[in-house]
Amino acid sequence: MPHDPANPRPQAAILLRKLEARVNSLYSESRGSEWSLTPAQFATAVERSVRKRFSETTLTLEQLEAYLETLHADDLVLVGSCMEGSEAAWEYFVQNYRGYLRAAAGSITRGSRAGMDAQELADSLFAELFGLVDGKRGEASLFRYYHGRSSLKTWLRTVLAQRHIDRLRQSRRWESIEREDGEQETLVSAQNASSSSPDPHRSQYLRRFLVALAACMESLDPQDRKRLELYYAREKTLAEVGRLLGEHESSASRNLERTRRELRARVEDCLRTGRYAVDHSRSLPAMSEAQIALCFQYAAEDVPLDFRRIFPEKPSGRGEAERKESS
Repeated sequence: MPHDPANPRPQAAILLRKLEARVNSLYSESRGSEWSLTPAQFATAVERSVRKRFSETTLTLEQLEAYLETLHADDLVLVGSCMEGSEAAWEYFVQNYRGYLRAAAGSITRGSRAGMDAQELADSLFAELFGLVDGKRGEASLFRYYHGRSSLKTWLRTVLAQRHIDRLRQSRRWESIEREDGEQETLVSAQNASSSSPDPHRSQYLRRFLVALAACMESLDPQDRKRLELYYAREKTLAEVGRLLGEHESSASRNLERTRRELRARVEDCLRTGRYAVDHSRSLPAMSEAQIALCFQYAAEDVPLDFRRIFPEKPSGRGEAERKESS
């Protein structure tokens, strides 16, 4: 049968074989052997992650190489080990993540009018992660949806946020939906209305995130904004960024990380309050902590961000920094 380049399944397997050494290196740097996860099981998890990420695009070797470098391999190994039934991995997960989940749940449910118990929300997630079906662990574990594209903590916080929002919707019990002809309204169970797996608000959250990001970009210090532009839009190395901005490579790296943290905080505040960082006369409806968590996760999964659109080229086709570099 001829190979279909649009089908990522055989394509991912073929390209991953060419990068087998790198996949093995990621495994050897992890605790996989300590938790009884085999290299083959890890490779399967990586392939599943790749197929998920590139399900609708043609994959190239260069794209795969770049993707492997962004993969949260340690978290992927931990999740894979838990799904394979490693007691040591589960003990590590409970010891290191139970407190985080409860704290995250407390933040997400703070101020909730539904009176939801944060600890109950956090602890109920463990049953879903454990995934017991007919006495066999892992077959229905929620972990099967983790692909290592974000950190495990970020993913868990997003799941908590989604569970919180689902419960809020279900607590209303009934929703009024108008028929297309406008003649009458029909009462529908909110639980049934939200039972499909895709979040009906996903596209709305993505739009809100991008609007907030663009607005917060405008509020950055010009030097910090230029640093982001050079690194993400112009794809300069840290050494090149430092040279163009007159700072050491290590300083460029530290300043870039600081700017990312500051930008994230500003975007979160914009989403939380609905106020724009520069123009306070413009506003949008405020979002809850759960909704903000979903905004960031959906953006990480769906966008991906094209910084070249946020930082368009100058009319001459070359920015001032690039002209200095060639002079």
